[in-house]
Amino acid sequence: MKEEKSNKKIEVINSHLVDNTNRPLTTNDGVHIHDNNNTLKAGERGPSLLEDFIYQDKLAHFDRERIPERVVHARGSGAHGIFEATADISKYTKAKFLQKGTKTPLFIRFSTVAGFKGSTDLARDVRGFSVKFYTEDGNYDLVGNNIPVFFIQDAMNFPDLVHAVKPEPNNEMPQAASAHDTFWDFVSLMPESAHMVMWAMSDRAIPRSLRMMEGFGVHTFKFVNEEGKGTFVKFHWKPKLGVHSVAWQEAQKISGYDSDFHRRDLWEAIEKGNFPQWDLGVQLVPEEDELKYSFDILDPTKIIPEELVPVQIIGTMTLNRNPENFFAETEQVAFDPGRLVPGIDFSNDPLLQGRVFSYADTQNYRLGGPNFHELPINRPINGKYNNQKDGFGRQDILKGNVSYFPNSLGGGCPYHAMLKGESGFESHAEKIDAKKIRGRSSSFADHFTQARLFFQSQSPAEQEHIISAYSFELSKVNSVDVRRRELAILNQIDQKLAKAVGDNLGMEPPKDLDELTVQFARHNHPEYPIEPSKPEVTVSKALTMEVKPGEGSIETRKVAFLVDNGVSKASIDKMKTALEAEGAEAVLISTKVGKIKFKEGGEDEIQFTYLTEASVCYDAFYTPEGDSVKTLAAEPDYFQFINEAYRHCKAIAFAKGAEELIEDTLIKDLDDGIILESKANLTDDFIHIMKGHRIWEREKARKVAV
Repeated sequence: MKEEKSNKKIEVINSHLVDNTNRPLTTNDGVHIHDNNNTLKAGERGPSLLEDFIYQDKLAHFDRERIPERVVHARGSGAHGIFEATADISKYTKAKFLQKGTKTPLFIRFSTVAGFKGSTDLARDVRGFSVKFYTEDGNYDLVGNNIPVFFIQDAMNFPDLVHAVKPEPNNEMPQAASAHDTFWDFVSLMPESAHMVMWAMSDRAIPRSLRMMEGFGVHTFKFVNEEGKGTFVKFHWKPKLGVHSVAWQEAQKISGYDSDFHRRDLWEAIEKGNFPQWDLGVQLVPEEDELKYSFDILDPTKIIPEELVPVQIIGTMTLNRNPENFFAETEQVAFDPGRLVPGIDFSNDPLLQGRVFSYADTQNYRLGGPNFHELPINRPINGKYNNQKDGFGRQDILKGNVSYFPNSLGGGCPYHAMLKGESGFESHAEKIDAKKIRGRSSSFADHFTQARLFFQSQSPAEQEHIISAYSFELSKVNSVDVRRRELAILNQIDQKLAKAVGDNLGMEPPKDLDELTVQFARHNHPEYPIEPSKPEVTVSKALTMEVKPGEGSIETRKVAFLVDNGVSKASIDKMKTALEAEGAEAVLISTKVGKIKFKEGGEDEIQFTYLTEASVCYDAFYTPEGDSVKTLAAEPDYFQFINEAYRHCKAIAFAKGAEELIEDTLIKDLDDGIILESKANLTDDFIHIMKGHRIWEREKARKVAV
């Protein structure tokens, strides 16, 4: 009897199984789909159309696939802050919060993209960088990433991208990682993703801190001035602390020691009063120059090199307050690239056009209905006044008997701003004369030139890291065909890159793209592959994170002082004073928590030990002199700290009386990153090397794995 019931249950389950083999694509209503790569547009480069029911069918389903966490960007950290406009750009935009001297409150949310809410901060991933400005004209959301381009050109492919990079549906593995078959299968068939994948395989995808990464609006937007003239604009956030990363092996270890590493770093910095800051910069392109360059400025897989259009700094963001409640603020904040204010408008970027629908639709679902904007974190500071009513989560109480517009019973209120001479949002009056079409402009068809620009702009160490990242990721791919397809794409970008990755995989990179890849590309561009235009820039300094010793900043960097009972307080104080003068933080680490006794007498409280801490969570290391040296010589965990610091290319300093400890470490050759008091100016040279972030040359010279 039990077996009979079991069989019936299996029959019910099997009756819902779907096999897509040899089936055409359809909508959820069974309508066959002619083109699943392009939204419906008014012309090849025109705006997307609201009537595109195929796109809406696809995205409406995608936006409701997770509950209650975000479909993407599920793991995030937030903070409150202020933005101060510092430059006069009134000739370009009438946006009030961008007028010089204006201060605007804001909330920011940083996030990873692929992982679930409980995943690690240190996954190799894109980082979300979204800012909500509470302006006097209403809320404005600048919803961006720490990488200035994206994987796809058209929003129609966004659900497919996310499905590919998420854990595989049969076993829900791997978590927060792109190193698996479905992701690389997808991008190897989408050559338009080549540029973004190159960024994702670079050190940009494993930042040292959320406070030390750039932010980008990704898309091209428009500024609109009082006269109604439009100017194309790209947004950049430049961190005051510089742009820095961690080593890949180090990132994996940090995930084990402290999966909240970035979240904790941001929270503690603000609590200590080390308020993170970014300058907001813009690249401005006159409307008449829209078609001036060898690339299309509406293509979200392209940057505008800063050598062509310099970034102009127009203001500064300062984060100065942590949330009071994570759920009420960081989790419930709702971002939408379609949330604009007068003076800023959309371009016809097809990915941006699609996001305008998707984000609002997602928040409407995720936060329980149409009234999510009444949550405190989402409320505009200038209030909201309309005749909308009811719905899940309604908090505002609409007075009177009028809930429609126009009306006379309510005195015609709320009224059109124009009726009383007030300004309101007006879309930029762009002339459109085009046929409805699913397709892309041929100006979107060059997929490799800017990927090559990025790779060739990296320092030798950064290039080696990219080679290692591709090698690691593709080694996790089981399909040989997928590996071969991706190697063919790399060969179109840079033969040195393709050969190095191929050697690591034991494969010869194919000279030409795979036939299947070309077939998919020709669906969007029938003439693919095209001969790309000659690029204006082949190397861009803005694309490398390399910083020379002495040129950077060590502000808020954490330096581990490795000590034990009997350590010299004078030796500690000398280094600590010098570091704190540069804004760095000294953290004493010993064998036990509690009191530590100094050689000169007196004591101090220790909170961190070799057992509870890890070298990967610190930026540099110092061993003071004193009687503690004898104890440390017999302490294995001390040597673990030093050896890992050396392996991860960090600065390591030894006071004169502690230099003998080097003999039992992995340090065999003294490079510029090993500072000995007997041979150098201890504090000055240590700080000088730290300002260069890492001694990446150590990887090659010592064959040290990272």
